[in-house]
Amino acid sequence: MTETLSDVRALVGRHFRHIYRIPEQLISVTIMPIAFVLIFGMLFGSAMQVEGGSYQEYIMAGIFIQVMMANISQTALGVVGDLSNGLVDRFRSLPISRSAVLIGRTTADMALAAWSCALMAGVGYLIGWRIHNGLPKALAAFGLLLLLGFAMSWLGALLGLALRSTESVNALAFMAMMPLVFLSNAFVPPDGLPTWLRVVAEWNPVSMVVTACRQLFGNPTVGLGTGLPAEHPVMMSLLLIGGILAVVVPMSGRAYSTATAR
Repeated sequence: MTETLSDVRALVGRHFRHIYRIPEQLISVTIMPIAFVLIFGMLFGSAMQVEGGSYQEYIMAGIFIQVMMANISQTALGVVGDLSNGLVDRFRSLPISRSAVLIGRTTADMALAAWSCALMAGVGYLIGWRIHNGLPKALAAFGLLLLLGFAMSWLGALLGLALRSTESVNALAFMAMMPLVFLSNAFVPPDGLPTWLRVVAEWNPVSMVVTACRQLFGNPTVGLGTGLPAEHPVMMSLLLIGGILAVVVPMSGRAYSTATAR
């Protein structure tokens, strides 16, 4: 265990050194999150209203989730790059834990997601977003966000190992993220949707995590609907993320072993 942790620490440091040498890689986790907050918060916020608070407060949880979901493609592309440039083959020749390679990648990407969250929180505060339920619940919300980002990174690792193609990763990640994010309560209350579509939005996993974060932040939670996702969003979110990790982590480990054996 100690050797594995040491390997993970070394690999995380490698990822950060790589970013330091090529700072352009920070664009996607720095400029884009800020742009999302400004566009959705200021442009749409000037034309939309929600009950119980401002649209800026309503939208922030959805933007946080959108950025966490982007970890799928970010990690997948990183894994594809490591496979294509022969880095994984070099890792095989070193006396390091195989699990440390994927843990190092996903941990580094989660750290970048934390950086994005901090930036978005700062910009959100400037445009009117506020936390109303105190610091402990706010920290719990950010912890839930980062846990989701960590799970999405592992899902991305599995995706990259399975597809091994940049084009395929981009296409599949886009197809998965678009309906999950936009057919949810992330940006608008689902009250105006047809009944069957509203039920889909209410049971959307993204809606569960968004609602949980809004409750923890003390932000508006209009259009909750009924059922377990609306009544116990935090518990349902933890069960959902835990289930994803329980399935995806061992599958990623097996996929990595298969990929390195080719």
